[in-house]
Amino acid sequence: MVSLEAVANYHCQVGENPLWNEREGRLYWVDIESGRLFRVDHATGEHECFHRNPDKIGGFTFQDDGSLLLLEVDRIAVLDPDGKRRVIAEQIDSGMVRFNDAIADPEGRVFTGTIGKTDESGGLFRIDLDGSVQTLWRGTGCANGMGFSPDLRQFYWTCSTTYLIYVADYQRETGALSNRRVFHRAPREQGIPDGLTVDRSGRVWSARWDGGALLCLGADGGVLERAVLPVPQVSAAAFGGPELDTLYVTTAGGQVDDRGDDGTLYRFKVAVPGTVEFRSRVRL
Repeated sequence: MVSLEAVANYHCQVGENPLWNEREGRLYWVDIESGRLFRVDHATGEHECFHRNPDKIGGFTFQDDGSLLLLEVDRIAVLDPDGKRRVIAEQIDSGMVRFNDAIADPEGRVFTGTIGKTDESGGLFRIDLDGSVQTLWRGTGCANGMGFSPDLRQFYWTCSTTYLIYVADYQRETGALSNRRVFHRAPREQGIPDGLTVDRSGRVWSARWDGGALLCLGADGGVLERAVLPVPQVSAAAFGGPELDTLYVTTAGGQVDDRGDDGTLYRFKVAVPGTVEFRSRVRL
């Protein structure tokens, strides 16, 4: 049983993409549908909505220069530290409804998925350092959570449509993915596998949409632990705090005029910490 703390309740329709900013000591996250970006100070608990985007935000990364790379609706933009938003690329893929989730690799590239207009038109893409976009995989309606193994040899990727989490061999020099195979098959009664993060020992923490929980998966894909949350739509998780021993968890299903807990950001302590996420270095 985890000691769960409600951190901030902005009644997010789709709270997502929690990301720890180790330079600031703050956790950032987004409400995809409303385009609102939030952040909370880990030590004080003070939180704010610091940006309202004119477009949905399906995911974001921290750029090494301090800006945010925003993955929107068939559009890539940059949010500068001064609050100015610049669109840098459009019409990425005609088959997408929008981008969904994103993660930077150790070289500064960005892996990002999409929600497709059909079950076959979504997929996984890689944004290289020069800003070019490479199509890696097709054939999923909703691409979702991603993460790297601690030794940076493997890459995890979630296909929510098929209730599968895959693992593939990752080549750091080129960003190539190969030998994709099934890591975990989620039983339907456990909810849809959504966002994920990987701890320092290599265990995968998988959020369960309509499952009301965050599951810790071992090396064989089996469930080791289950953290139960008080809302059904658990969307993503990220390690934060100075020691990276706090799991922040986003949820969804809230409405602006609600009084319920749906859409709240939660956190709880864990025995095995995570690692600092990489920053993107896409040249703009």
